[in-house]
Amino acid sequence: MAPIDTLWDRIERWLAAEDLELDDLELKGSGRGLTVRVVVDGDGGVDLDRITELSRGISRMLDDEPDLDDSYRLEVSSPGLERRLRRPRHYEKAIGREVAVKARSEGVTIAAKGLLKAADGEAASIEAEDGSTHRIRYEDVVSARTVFRWEKSPKPGKK
Repeated sequence: MAPIDTLWDRIERWLAAEDLELDDLELKGSGRGLTVRVVVDGDGGVDLDRITELSRGISRMLDDEPDLDDSYRLEVSSPGLERRLRRPRHYEKAIGREVAVKARSEGVTIAAKGLLKAADGEAASIEAEDGSTHRIRYEDVVSARTVFRWEKSPKPGKK
């Protein structure tokens, strides 16, 4: 098993015991420049105090990991308002939200922005702002993220 798969399994099991979900795991860099990014999610989100607790626990777990014999930097966070969509589970959780997706298939690039209507194990369906629907296979996705729009507050005295 590759180191990231081993780490994923260990961290995912530990978080499940905490009633949380491992949303994403990323290893960036190498040697002393290695950064381990862990994204954690749960029903109702995860607050800063909980992130701090989880960081300590995950750090202890990683300190015992033989594949991480050099020093590393640990970053633990929640998905946030705008988040990257990298796995089918990310798309499933984002159904009903606005997304921006860039995909490339057979040399053609598609940029779709709109409402994520459906997602399964192979593809996601996006209803674009112009009313068209795009079914985009995950393997064709170059980048994808949820979009958060700040709504302007009405000026005082106006509705």
